Amino acid sequence: MLERIQFTGKDILEKSFKTAMRGYHQEEVDEFLDVVIQDYENFQQEIDRLRQENERLKRGGGQPKARPQTSNHQVNYDILKRVSNLEKAVFGKKYVDAD
Repeated sequence: MLERIQFTGKDILEKSFKTAMRGYHQEEVDEFLDVVIQDYENFQQEIDRLRQENERLKRGGGQPKARPQTSNHQVNYDILKRVSNLEKAVFGKKYVDAD
């Protein structure tokens, strides 16, 4: 992916354009390019962060940080609820009412 990136934030900042009689409003263009530069920097920071996380995971650094931790009680409850729903689907309402 990086092979396709043609500009850095610095390249955009240092780019100058010739002025013409009916050209664009220079301040408006500069303001827009400032936002583009900030986006480029943010994208690069996110790419760097994801690369570091990817390397950490490849080295066996464990699970991603965002993985929620659940208690055994919650897991057991979820399993029982799924089994109950499965029984209803397989055996129908009569089986559930027979209890």
